[in-house]
Amino acid sequence: MNPSIQAEEVRFSYGKNEVLRGVNFAAQRGQLIAVLGPNGAGKSTLFRCLLGLYHNYHGSIKIDGREVKSLQPREIAAKVAYIPQTQTPTFHYTVLEMVLMGTTHRVRGLQSPGEKEEAIAREALAQVGIADMEQRSFGQLSGGEQQLVLIARALAQQTELLIMDEPTSSLDYGNQLRVMQRVKELAQQGYTILLSSHNPQQDLLFADRILALHDGVICADGAPRTVVTPELLDKLYHIKTRLAEAEEGRLIVPLLKGDS
Repeated sequence: MNPSIQAEEVRFSYGKNEVLRGVNFAAQRGQLIAVLGPNGAGKSTLFRCLLGLYHNYHGSIKIDGREVKSLQPREIAAKVAYIPQTQTPTFHYTVLEMVLMGTTHRVRGLQSPGEKEEAIAREALAQVGIADMEQRSFGQLSGGEQQLVLIARALAQQTELLIMDEPTSSLDYGNQLRVMQRVKELAQQGYTILLSSHNPQQDLLFADRILALHDGVICADGAPRTVVTPELLDKLYHIKTRLAEAEEGRLIVPLLKGDS
């Protein structure tokens, strides 16, 4: 079986500044993969390459066995969906209207989404547990509710590959957990999910796999309990930590000044 997405020796530069210096990984279906790394590590650039937004990279990126550079935008939209951190629409869209935007690659020419697309959008809303919100104004929802709407919009594209940009970065603690629980459920249903992360504790709890990105290369790749170590966190974030075992899982304990 072909990987859902595969990158081989991907390199990318902004002028003379090489941001990606040979990235290699393959993601199988049904995996929730956290791309962990500090600001400037190249996470956003990598995602833009994976989404076909940047074509001037070196190396190979394939989705379902096809090179991204060879795909038209409509073909990419049929294979991969992107979920941003937040979105502030120019107009006052309802939740259903926001999710319908995920079906536009299915509609030809200047046609508007029809009954079939509305059914797809409603199914996506039900999938993330917010079917009762379809007529509410998107702009009046909480941050957690808005993020679930953006996930539903991605599901309405009917792709099996989701790329998420720090989906919980602007959410309070409760909404972080609620959103990540939904994301984990989607992976268990067979979706391949790549999300950028600054939260190794959250990744320990939810991710199936972590790709640690540092200085433009993947410096660690594997199961969260194997990858997340005090040495890695020091390398990525220049902090001292220790790991503690609890009944519910592994905890990261920062060592503050004065701690022994």
